[in-house]
Amino acid sequence: MKHKFYAVIQQMTWIGYFLVAVFAVKTFDQAIPDQMYIEQGEDVSYDFHVPVSVALAEDSEETSYSFSAQQKFYRNPSYTVTCKLFGIFPVKDVEVTLVDKQEVHASGEPIGIYVRTQGVLVLGTANVRDESGNECRPAQNLVRGGDYIVSVNGESVYEKEELMEKIDAYGQNREIIGIERNGEYVEVSMNPVKGQEGRYLLGIWVRDDIAGVGTLTYYKDDGTFGALGHAVSDGDTGTQMSLSEGYIYQADIVGIKKGESGSPGEISGVIDYGREHCLGRITENTPLGIRGKLEAGANAMDEGSLYPVCYKQDIRLGTAYIVSSVSGESRQYEIQIESLDYSGNEENKGIMFKVTDPKLLSLTGGIVQGMSGSPIIQDGKIIGAVTHVFVSDASMGYGIFIEKMI
Repeated sequence: MKHKFYAVIQQMTWIGYFLVAVFAVKTFDQAIPDQMYIEQGEDVSYDFHVPVSVALAEDSEETSYSFSAQQKFYRNPSYTVTCKLFGIFPVKDVEVTLVDKQEVHASGEPIGIYVRTQGVLVLGTANVRDESGNECRPAQNLVRGGDYIVSVNGESVYEKEELMEKIDAYGQNREIIGIERNGEYVEVSMNPVKGQEGRYLLGIWVRDDIAGVGTLTYYKDDGTFGALGHAVSDGDTGTQMSLSEGYIYQADIVGIKKGESGSPGEISGVIDYGREHCLGRITENTPLGIRGKLEAGANAMDEGSLYPVCYKQDIRLGTAYIVSSVSGESRQYEIQIESLDYSGNEENKGIMFKVTDPKLLSLTGGIVQGMSGSPIIQDGKIIGAVTHVFVSDASMGYGIFIEKMI
């Protein structure tokens, strides 16, 4: 009986050690970044608020510094440091990259966003009635939401009207549809159905462009800009839009639906797609935001305040500010940064914050759709941008580290 008792105690002890280890690994993963940017000449600090010490990794060349009255010079632009628990057990390596000092103009202005896809995005499939009134589904199990149709019988297609014309032109003959799926090209064979209106159909819901309202985060003196802090994605499938071309336009806010528990609010805006109202071209649609170039360089925008870039290891918990023109004029709204996640598991959610500004809470209820990209400022530096709102609590939101966007 004693042996069984001690065996149970031993098993429970090992389970306890395992759970502690799992908790510690998760804690260190969130508390210690995989990568850090350090400005040239800046005193390096590795205070991660967990009991680790830092040393150069064994396979990292020692970085030597020499000092002058004005600046530091470095031999290697990057190196790796190892974090050790209690100075003994290695828990994580951090890649450190030395960079030049950066400053950007924080905007917070609402913008209209228009993106045209590279190929035709499939939203889903549907039944069609043939000329005899029978229900058919020629595309079922052959294409799925998130696919991009890029060709019909070897001929490239770029717009949904073009796709419809080619399908109808080939008629009842078997058609080979070229698809981009998860980064791979595949071909599927389909038989169009002649519909009751006389046109040949495949029963596929498609989209080739998308438009909406977002917020410009920053722009530089050379006219390059970043916005949103997340990708432009299709609202029905969640698919990141494959960019063929895109533009940002001037937008005016005409209405605000306040956020409530279980129902995120949103900004309603009027976008003028006239050529004279185009602010710039979108060159990249990435998971970390859209990037591009202003048409008239930095002169295309009302001059926003110039802020130094703050890297994630220098962000602190506590008071910060969102820059937004949601009220019709640019102003700063107070928030409280409640936690920071360095793990990179969700790159758009490194900053968790709570809106505390009474004016913003009264106006919007907190964070609403259309505020994505609003710059976050702390201690006179730009630290990130708003990306998400808690559906259950509009006063709570997430932000992306600004270094991810730049």
